[in-house]
Amino acid sequence: HYEFSLNPKKTYEYKYEGQVTFGLGMPHHAESGVRMMCKVKIIGVSEQTFALQVSDVSFDEYNGFPGKSGFTNAPKLTQRIAAQLVKPFTFDYANDQVADIHAAAEVSDTVVNIVRGILGFFHVTVKTTDRIYELEEVGIHGMCHSVYAIKANGEAKDITITQTVDVSNCREGAVNSSGLAAAVLDKVSRQRGESVASTVTYVYTVTPTAQGGLITRAYGLERQHFTPFNVKGGSFKMKELVLLDVSDTKSAITFEQMGSRGNIVYKFVGAHTNVPIMMQNLEDPVPKAIELIKHLAEANKYHIDNAVTEDTIKLYQLLRMIPYEGLDVMWKQFAGNEEHRRWFLGMIVEVTDARVLKFLEMRFGARDISVAEALQTLLLAMNHLQAVPDLVEMAKMFLSMPFSKSNIHLWHTVVLSYGSLVYKHCAIYTPCPVTAVQPLLDMALDGLKKSNEADMIIALKALGNAGHPGSIKTIMYFLPGVAATPVDLPPRVLSAAVQSMRLIAARDPHTVQDIAMSMFLQKDLLAEIRMQAFMILFDTKPSMALVSAVTAHLEEEKDLQVVSFAFSYLKSLAISRTPDNHFLSTACSVAVKILAPKFGRLSYHYSRAWRMDWFNDDFLSGIAAEVYMLRGATDILPTEILIKRKLHVIGRILQLLECGVRAEGIKELFGTNIPGFKGDLSWSDIHAIFSVLKNWENLPDNRPILSVFSRLFGQEWFFADINKDWAQTIIKAVRSTAGKESPVWGMIENLQKGLSWHWTKPFFIVEARYSQATTLGLPVEISKFYHTVTGITVNAKGTVNPPPTDHLGQLWNSEISVETDGFFGFTKDFWIFHGISTELFQCGSELKSKMPLAVPWKFAATINVQEKKFELNFPPSRILIKQLLFFSTNRSNVYAVSRNTEDPASAKMTPIMPDTIDYNINVIVKQTLWDLQNSKGINVLVSKMCAESNVYGAGVCVETELRRAYYNEEYPLYYVLGYTNFAVKVAIKAINKIHLELNAGQSKHPMSIRQLLATLRRLSEVFGYCCNLITSTPALGLDTTPEAVFNLKVLAISGNQKPEGYDTTMYCTPETNVQNTQLIVSQVGEATNWKMCIDTILNTEAEARAHIRWGAECQSYEMSIRAAAAHVPGSKPVYEAKAHWTRIPETMADWGRRIESYIPGMALLLGWYQQHKSNTMQEVSAAVIAASAGSADVMIKFPEVLEETFTSYCFMQTI
Repeated sequence: HYEFSLNPKKTYEYKYEGQVTFGLGMPHHAESGVRMMCKVKIIGVSEQTFALQVSDVSFDEYNGFPGKSGFTNAPKLTQRIAAQLVKPFTFDYANDQVADIHAAAEVSDTVVNIVRGILGFFHVTVKTTDRIYELEEVGIHGMCHSVYAIKANGEAKDITITQTVDVSNCREGAVNSSGLAAAVLDKVSRQRGESVASTVTYVYTVTPTAQGGLITRAYGLERQHFTPFNVKGGSFKMKELVLLDVSDTKSAITFEQMGSRGNIVYKFVGAHTNVPIMMQNLEDPVPKAIELIKHLAEANKYHIDNAVTEDTIKLYQLLRMIPYEGLDVMWKQFAGNEEHRRWFLGMIVEVTDARVLKFLEMRFGARDISVAEALQTLLLAMNHLQAVPDLVEMAKMFLSMPFSKSNIHLWHTVVLSYGSLVYKHCAIYTPCPVTAVQPLLDMALDGLKKSNEADMIIALKALGNAGHPGSIKTIMYFLPGVAATPVDLPPRVLSAAVQSMRLIAARDPHTVQDIAMSMFLQKDLLAEIRMQAFMILFDTKPSMALVSAVTAHLEEEKDLQVVSFAFSYLKSLAISRTPDNHFLSTACSVAVKILAPKFGRLSYHYSRAWRMDWFNDDFLSGIAAEVYMLRGATDILPTEILIKRKLHVIGRILQLLECGVRAEGIKELFGTNIPGFKGDLSWSDIHAIFSVLKNWENLPDNRPILSVFSRLFGQEWFFADINKDWAQTIIKAVRSTAGKESPVWGMIENLQKGLSWHWTKPFFIVEARYSQATTLGLPVEISKFYHTVTGITVNAKGTVNPPPTDHLGQLWNSEISVETDGFFGFTKDFWIFHGISTELFQCGSELKSKMPLAVPWKFAATINVQEKKFELNFPPSRILIKQLLFFSTNRSNVYAVSRNTEDPASAKMTPIMPDTIDYNINVIVKQTLWDLQNSKGINVLVSKMCAESNVYGAGVCVETELRRAYYNEEYPLYYVLGYTNFAVKVAIKAINKIHLELNAGQSKHPMSIRQLLATLRRLSEVFGYCCNLITSTPALGLDTTPEAVFNLKVLAISGNQKPEGYDTTMYCTPETNVQNTQLIVSQVGEATNWKMCIDTILNTEAEARAHIRWGAECQSYEMSIRAAAAHVPGSKPVYEAKAHWTRIPETMADWGRRIESYIPGMALLLGWYQQHKSNTMQEVSAAVIAASAGSADVMIKFPEVLEETFTSYCFMQTI
């Protein structure tokens, strides 16, 4: 018979080989992998217990190109693995299933997992009564679905069993993920293209014996495809087992003490400490971590050293190995050094377990960190903490510590961060226990009982972060028309209560739909609360039937604020292209068609919703931006403005950034009318607004002027009220009568003494990891790491002449000079790893990207308010000597990597694409080169574009190099795998200094307007248009003398040479109905006569004209621009703009022709229609005709030369 069995009196000897490779499987592309070969003996111990002995172990590594490279032995790693594998293992075996595995205590979990991979060949279910059968069974990948097929081989008298396991859809899969809790799963996007897909196939050859079926040969192949895009390509793992011999067991085996290590299912180990993008010796981590912090602090003190920023990952890994006592030792050593202290507090947040909570508990208790340090450290620590039950329970202590409540902003951070921790906890544990969110529920109810507005708001915001379905009953107490008892709460509390359901909408959509719909239909509710309920309702992704019900109610709605908001919201969703709105957009499109005839022409003065999104099906990625403006029925100002940004990638939705402003206090200040406000945004309107703002002190003390908040990844992390006390403190500190008690006075004194400030911040933005068991007993991992180091250094010293003696107002009569130098910069490191990562070795594919930015500065500034004079000088500095003023680059490549802990020096990183070169071109060389080559199927695109200013000696270069094997239209995944280098460099040659001087004093032009215009006439070659422009302005007052509004000089000074640069002066002659200005820009230097002359006329009849001439004495080139609004009684209002030119440079004409060539195609894409009409030669015009209260006709005319006859393209569209 063929049922599997092992004879307890026999010894079975097999040859085993397991191999894994990672790469594209394409020629000329590097790959990496590992291979293990050994002999395996299975020896019967009892009826159901067997021993496994491993010998002749060989562990090999592969890193190179297929056909050119092979596996090479790693002797040190082989020795370490063999030392554990040669120890005996035992396992229980019955009914073809491997059960409890035992091993010695010194055998690592990684080696036990390798044994699981070997034993997996014997873990198979055979049913000889069926040829094809399916079942769900436990294996190394977890509880997964298997399909079996049995084929009998008549001649060989054996059978072949094929087993296929669907690893991607296991009910209880052996997978481990972290860092993705805040990323909402996008099911529709996943359906379009899974980012990870795995299948396993086993093929067994079974020979019948008297005792049962005997495996004589077995082969296993596992394929895993990983891509964030809508294509497949990945790695494979294979293993083979060949029977060598079967013999009688000669003697009983004795075993040392062994312990149970679990069943056949893979066990994850060290995922928290194993970092797949590097490998280091983790023994004695404390001194190594101390030295690394000192090194990083020193290397990044005056600039960001992008060569060492990757060491931060090494430091994170070391810190995660250090026990709490070691962390405490490090704190005591670093606490007295400001630089080391800041680095330590910035890095310890990534310990992410009980140690960091205990560390913060001690700091909060001792109060030996500042509020700012506590706020930053706790915010990051709580948001990066492992959300396991023990840590959630431990984190509750911060809600009751006195130090947490010592500062309002720290208290907000503590409460909001705890809510975020509960959200991550509920993402892992379903159903989520209500005990996790109970402290926030108690806080909310206590605030309601005491009618404490501040406590209610912060508790509701934290409940919004938590997104716990069990908090719905508590939230309902705050919602009018939903609560069992009448609710009379301030609007800002109601707003917080409605928004607290935003994340519950995805976890319990039906309950939230009922509540949101009920509130939306309550017509006596405030309009802003109904609109927020409407947003929450659509966060639940309502069905077509529910959208239809909403549409029916909107048809009868009387509140135009609600109607306008809802209609614009539906309209924006109707054109959404992101997968999460795939079905909802269809329902909204139907709703818009029903509502458009009645509400499609509402003006923009009502509440509105805007949404813009883009999604690419090939790359399965996209972006979305949303803006919401909520108004009350009689409000001039919006009550609330919300802005959201989302990123769609790898089948998930990241809510990148959300900001909101609530202007309840200011809204009350302005009321329903602003005296003297006309709506044309003139100076009189601005004056009217300021007149109202002067009365801000009349606002009630308990009402904030403004409230602001910010959310990141859907979690609110910042919330603040700007109240009267805060505003009064600021105004009191800066008013001219403030004396030495003002903090501004102290700042001025410190500036005169000289000050220096430095700040550096490491920030682990993303650490998202996904690991999955493989048939080899090795974990395959897909990880993404995104880390930044940001730094700024400021040195400044100032003089005040004469210095103030009594009050700040004396500064208006002083000359203030400041000299400063410093640096701002950051380096962003990004990695994606796909491969095997254990504490012993790593192999796989690794994308590595680095983007540094460096902006140094040194300048001196002088300001004299009384004389309306401002000077800015850029003298030479140590940075300018290097000639580099600004540097930004983005460089990335993909590598086949191999590392092992026993031989770190043998680590290899081979670029997946060969022959990668690295250019280091001269910054100032003027060169543009586009080069497309093909070598071994590789496309190379090189671009070098540079520009230089001879006057200021400055130059800018943009460098680009791309090396790709495929085009993105064919293989989106493969297109991103290659070398990328993009750099922007700004440099300056040797000059003494750049001098900038701004004079805003009222001086007189040396000639009258009549004289000035006469001069301009003589300079002009073309009198027609120019004379018409000038003579058509009789109201100017030709004998008046224009006033110089300002004079700006920007000069480069070098040695004994005359200054070079530009001198700009603006003159203005304000009259009753017309305002005329002249702007003259002159180049300063020897033998130069370049000038630009700009004349503008603005009159009260909503007309503006400009005449521009430039070149030698303003005579080389000429163009004019006119914009006007007209509304003749009985006709439609028209807004028109024209640009006409007589002569323009060839470069401008070339750019114009390029733009013109795109116009027809873009017009067609946007749905515009095109006509050929006669048009003025060398003119572009646009007109907007108000067709109705909510729409306009737009007409744009472009000239084109057709058969030597000047005609135009005329594009028209109604919006």
